[in-house]
Amino acid sequence: MVWPFAADQARMLWAAQGPVEFVRLVAADNRPAGEIITQPSTIKRLLLLDVPLTPACTMRFPALQEIAWNEGGYTHESTERAVVLAALSARGVRVIQHTSEGFWGQSVAEFGLALTLAALRRIPQLHHEMLTSLKPWDYSPPGGVGQPGARGHQFGDDPRFTGGTLEGKRVRIVGAGNIASRYASFCRMLGADVAAWDPFAAEPAFHRSGARREHFLERLVRDAEIFAPMVPLTGQTRGLVTATHLDALPRGALVVLVTRAGICDMTALRRRVLADEVALAADVFDVEPLPLGDPLLGRANVVHTPHNAGRTRQANEQWAEMLLAQFLPV
Repeated sequence: MVWPFAADQARMLWAAQGPVEFVRLVAADNRPAGEIITQPSTIKRLLLLDVPLTPACTMRFPALQEIAWNEGGYTHESTERAVVLAALSARGVRVIQHTSEGFWGQSVAEFGLALTLAALRRIPQLHHEMLTSLKPWDYSPPGGVGQPGARGHQFGDDPRFTGGTLEGKRVRIVGAGNIASRYASFCRMLGADVAAWDPFAAEPAFHRSGARREHFLERLVRDAEIFAPMVPLTGQTRGLVTATHLDALPRGALVVLVTRAGICDMTALRRRVLADEVALAADVFDVEPLPLGDPLLGRANVVHTPHNAGRTRQANEQWAEMLLAQFLPV
């Protein structure tokens, strides 16, 4: 299991209910589950995290009543896997399919808020500049005369882009699900004017987050100071935010990306960012890892992190908790 803390959290939860056999494999161990468990005939509940399970070795678990099998990530589904699970279901074994939502919503939403605040105040750029130069400490206005919107005493924001406080900003969000609704509520709590578009969300999702419901994506983008597409990447959402939508964003707007870059036309977004027309705060990209020579890196209008918004310790532990909650009570 490549997600830290998840397996150990599952062991702790089950250990409170009864005897547990816990096997931590080394990287080169590709044995199927039937060859790993010491007494497979006694196993009633089975949780497999990135461990193979073959049709043949399932017969070594005659007492099995429930199984959850995570193999190759939460979106993986091979033909052999489907055959194995169908055979177990035919034997009366409860097959538990974990959801891909819920457990990392808080982590991603908080990270989205952090990226937003960092971009508004240019925190990463200033941190980096201070390592090699005293220039960030110099707030002298150009020519020694203060000008509206220019650098001045303790004013270091970039007036070309949305900056300053989140309070009063027009935040426009695509989505009203686990991540988007939380992010909306955070922004609303800090005093932003929040509107969201999601044709599939029920009305309570908007009320709970404090976001005004917008019925047209075309209208959502027109006045956005902060634009946050926050839906999962599916066949329906790939390319959902088109070049037309991105070109309609006001000059200087901040785009926040923390779910998947593929929901946007990244060619159009890159074009506007590289032309200094909009700013970007992103944890996800169209190419990952982002090449060291990528022109998005190190720009004054870009805050970037390496796709780690969701996997906090809390999210990984909740992943295990939500999975084990689907097993029958003991």
